[in-house]
Amino acid sequence: MAQDPYLHVGVHAIGLYTHVGAAPGGGTADEFRVVQPTVMIHAGFAGGRLELTGTGNLEGLTIPNGELAPGDWGEGFVDRRHPHTYVHELIVSAGDLLGRLDGQARLSLSAGKGFAPFGTDDPMSRPLIRYPVNHHLAQILERAIAIGAFRTGPVSFEAAIFNGDEPERPGQWPLIGRFGDSWSARATFAPLAGLELQGSIAHVHSPEHRPGGGPDQEKWSGSARWESRADAHPTYLMAEWERSSEAAGFFVYHSMLAEGAWSAGSQRLLWRVERTERPEEQRLLDPYRSVRPHLDNSVLGRTRWTIVTAGYSIRLPVSGVQIEPQLEAALASVTSLDGAGFDPASFYGRDRIWSVNVAVRLGWGATMHRMGRYGSMDANDAGGHGADSHMQH
Repeated sequence: MAQDPYLHVGVHAIGLYTHVGAAPGGGTADEFRVVQPTVMIHAGFAGGRLELTGTGNLEGLTIPNGELAPGDWGEGFVDRRHPHTYVHELIVSAGDLLGRLDGQARLSLSAGKGFAPFGTDDPMSRPLIRYPVNHHLAQILERAIAIGAFRTGPVSFEAAIFNGDEPERPGQWPLIGRFGDSWSARATFAPLAGLELQGSIAHVHSPEHRPGGGPDQEKWSGSARWESRADAHPTYLMAEWERSSEAAGFFVYHSMLAEGAWSAGSQRLLWRVERTERPEEQRLLDPYRSVRPHLDNSVLGRTRWTIVTAGYSIRLPVSGVQIEPQLEAALASVTSLDGAGFDPASFYGRDRIWSVNVAVRLGWGATMHRMGRYGSMDANDAGGHGADSHMQH
């Protein structure tokens, strides 16, 4: 662990140009945006017994109408990734509560606003810039939360209670009156250096209807993650599976995803293959927005998105800062699962959609951490496991 007291600060942003070959209503779409503008703070105090994890996110200013991304959905956005809230994480953790009483094991409690212990790492801390379609199946984010975590050797357990409602706009805070109406639990096993296996479950009450009158979700996740070196080259591999059941099983969504990165010096190759089912919700006059509050009769059907993505990045040799141009190209195939409820070919003008991202990552200070890993699950507290999720090269 870092010496007490300590303060680490990091600033990150991405300049992103996106071209999409088939947009809602037909035709193409292009835009330039600044995405993922974040300020991160990690601090330790009180003799190392307390830690603060904070992430501020300014996407409410830079992408108030979301980020162009075919297939993405959530928080009232469709085919655009929603902007995150200004306070993305603000968690205080009390670590190693039992001290010597539990030997080398570590018990921690964490509370604040952040990620529930469920599923895989937030895509912001992974190598590809484009968010996957399964973001709202594979993570539960920006909730008021209380988490207990216990780690002993290669095994760890986390459990949490939180509010079910997800944000509706960047400046919104969790509805505290709903705190405790939802829960999640995650078990992680690290049998070998660099290898991590996780399984998690969650019950989320009325996530898309803020007053609490919408359908509940039952969620399951399993994944395997490996980050090490292959023949001296930094290598990252991750595979995950998710299932979300909504309205007592009336709607069921599945996702499978695999992705990886391989580095050679300053250069890096990236890839992802994803197959995810998403709801097709009733849209507003703005075809990128859906009706809120969401109700079960807002869903017109389900579609399956199969997306193959390949990318390349190179880190420029500038001392003290991160400057990393990155290119990504993706081909998505979309299929209706519920007959005439929604016809992708008519809506987009085709059922195969090309997209290209041309970007420059910029960063200074602390590297992007694995969001949602608090207390005894923090990378520094866990002996550095996964400490640099962007795999600096």
